[in-house]
Amino acid sequence: MGVLNVTPDSFSEGGVHLDPATAEAAARRMVEEGAAIVDVGGESTRPGSEGVTLDEELRRVVPVLERLNGEIPVSIDTAKAEVARRALELGAVMVNDVTAFRAEPELAEVAAAHDAYVCLMHMQGEPRTMQLNPRYDDVAAEVAAFLEERMVFAVAHGVREERICLDPGIGFGKTVDHNVELLRRLDVLLALGRPVVIGFSRKSSLGKLAGDPDATTGPLGASVAAAVAAYERGATILRVHDVREHVDALAVARALA
Repeated sequence: MGVLNVTPDSFSEGGVHLDPATAEAAARRMVEEGAAIVDVGGESTRPGSEGVTLDEELRRVVPVLERLNGEIPVSIDTAKAEVARRALELGAVMVNDVTAFRAEPELAEVAAAHDAYVCLMHMQGEPRTMQLNPRYDDVAAEVAAFLEERMVFAVAHGVREERICLDPGIGFGKTVDHNVELLRRLDVLLALGRPVVIGFSRKSSLGKLAGDPDATTGPLGASVAAAVAAYERGATILRVHDVREHVDALAVARALA
């Protein structure tokens, strides 16, 4: 899953893809490099970020989706039902909601009406405050219980279970140790019976693990290492910024498995 943030303030490449033509070219390049799907988002969810209005989010993503014209597989990264509706009408095939249908519960019905794929993510708190003091007694068990409950909610609102994948939310209300523990104990999430999505790419935890205690992003090498580790532990979808490098690494990991 290639990451395409159409925002001025995302933690890694904010502002790079604000121009619709630039964003379109980047999306098509990701597919050429081996991405199975491109995740388009118009609202930053980095730690400390503020939300944007519905009109602003639509203004950012609709021109990109119109230019792509349903010609490549697209996921819409949004917590807003109307943004998802417009995106699905324009050819998107997946809804990726970091709130797991908590922000706007009607988003589940929008996804169900379009028989869309759905990614449900765990987040402790909300982006503005999620990294202030995250706490868990058993992070893997608590994240799994949350995702199971949200999956039940989605199915009750018409989403087919076979359309659902689950994301533990690396970096969303988690410390470095929490992120590491989730990856080490991925089997707890896999026990829920749905594909698991891991988005560790460029996260600051990787920079810290690589030796920089003040890191705000993670280096490419660390991102690739985390992706391979996630793949070897059973993750199905890897959400990454640098598609070609991850595709190459996974091809080698698969050949050696």
